[in-house]
Amino acid sequence: MHDPFAHHPGLRDKIKPHDQSVFREFTLDRLQGLMDDHGLPGGWWYDDATREATRHSTLAGRRDDDIWVFAYGSLMWDPALDFAEVRRAHAPDHERQFILRDIYGGRGTPEAPGLMAALDHGAGCAGLAFRIEAAKVERETEILWWREMVAPCYHARFIPLNIAGGQIEALAFIADHDADMIDASLTRPQQIEYLTTGKGFLGTSFDYLLNVVEHLHQLDIPDPDLENLLEAARAAMPSETSPKDA
Repeated sequence: MHDPFAHHPGLRDKIKPHDQSVFREFTLDRLQGLMDDHGLPGGWWYDDATREATRHSTLAGRRDDDIWVFAYGSLMWDPALDFAEVRRAHAPDHERQFILRDIYGGRGTPEAPGLMAALDHGAGCAGLAFRIEAAKVERETEILWWREMVAPCYHARFIPLNIAGGQIEALAFIADHDADMIDASLTRPQQIEYLTTGKGFLGTSFDYLLNVVEHLHQLDIPDPDLENLLEAARAAMPSETSPKDA
């Protein structure tokens, strides 16, 4: 049996096995249950038919082939995908940006929005690429769409990636600038405000940023901009709420 970590054995203990991920069953029913449990409004997401239509359109002509999936955030360490191969990869035309506004209760509210990462056009981004075997593309992309295309905030696109020894094309989820959740006009002070005040049933936006940076360290993926953003947010945190170990 082929070892998915053959090219990068050091990643073996840094990526959660797919059968241990809660995202394997992250359906709309579960999402609605979370909203109900916390007294939050629902209906801000795509319905199943709309979401599936985008998946079928994106994968047209590719369903009988292996596909690669690019991961730049939590998908790197918790992909929830049954993958055949993982490679370190670089997206030359895109970068991680904290431009995804959460106002639906996860890490922010309409009164105090939270902030999370999205992939946008930019100067380049290091991450991981996961190869899904053709026989598993249908099931694995269905799971992936539940997670990444739950609501209007991304475009699903195939983009070029550089890996050791050449270039591949991979599925990625790119910020949709027409979506209400994406705001690429945020200034650094606004980002810091959202990161230091946004919180919800999943935790605070600051903890989300801290978690991303810590995992990037574990994966040996540098991102100086996020390092600087974390330091600025930490400095702006009220002393009584500053994380003790941050």
